[in-house]
Amino acid sequence: MILRWKSLRRTMMETEEKTKQGESVIGPVLEYESVEICYRENTVIRDVSFSLSAGEILTIVGESGSGKSTLLRACTGLLGNGGLVSGGTIRFQGRNLPDLPEKNMRQIRGAEIGMIFQDAEAALCPIRTIGAQIYESLSAHQKIRKKEAKEQAFELFEKLRLRDGERIWDSYPFELSGGMNQRVGIAAAMLLHPAVLLADEPTSALDEASANQVLEELRRLRDLFDTGIVVVTHDLEAARTLSDTVLVIKEGSVCEYGTADQVLNRPNASYTRELLAAVPRGKRGKNIWKLS
Repeated sequence: MILRWKSLRRTMMETEEKTKQGESVIGPVLEYESVEICYRENTVIRDVSFSLSAGEILTIVGESGSGKSTLLRACTGLLGNGGLVSGGTIRFQGRNLPDLPEKNMRQIRGAEIGMIFQDAEAALCPIRTIGAQIYESLSAHQKIRKKEAKEQAFELFEKLRLRDGERIWDSYPFELSGGMNQRVGIAAAMLLHPAVLLADEPTSALDEASANQVLEELRRLRDLFDTGIVVVTHDLEAARTLSDTVLVIKEGSVCEYGTADQVLNRPNASYTRELLAAVPRGKRGKNIWKLS
């Protein structure tokens, strides 16, 4: 067992001790305040504010092209050519991310803010084994031997109920199902114990059974590590079963923001009511909304 797992447990014990002593450990781990994002001269995100606490699952919903994924990319400094946070702040543990140089962002990206992509198989290198890629990811942020990386991976695989860790470790991405690749992607992102996990449409490429497994693992990660999770999704039923809070985006602006119960069961905005009406209640799946 490598010391990183012991360090995580020690951190959790210290947090509990602070709570017993009455010290404040409550506050947002990630906070967007009046954020504006531009691509060249075109403003695509306007005055967006929200916060994420440790152990909270926030879901961002809205039509295709509304700016949901752009909000995630801004957090990781991956807006691409022409992309710029032109207003407001994005604070992670007190640091304003847009102000940080790329060198600092590389240290945060992955290690402190993890990312799960829409198509995990496409995000993985097809000619390298899962184990080799996990080891590379861990060794980029810490000094670790391959044996220790494998032990860490197998322990987390077990916690996430991923059976046959040896086979997964030695497999290439094309040898695993889409659902298994996505679940492995979640495990790989969490091996560095990021405080925040970003998930961009993590279930849209999966069948219903695989999607349900992914959602279950996200909830389990929150419970195990008190991770703050932001999920972008088109699936309202996923948002309903997964979220603590929901942010509804329309054309780059906040339409509604509140608890999942309030937003999804008693929405204030007419746009939110239209989204809910566009998807049959209890119907899971790849719901891509386009309202006329």
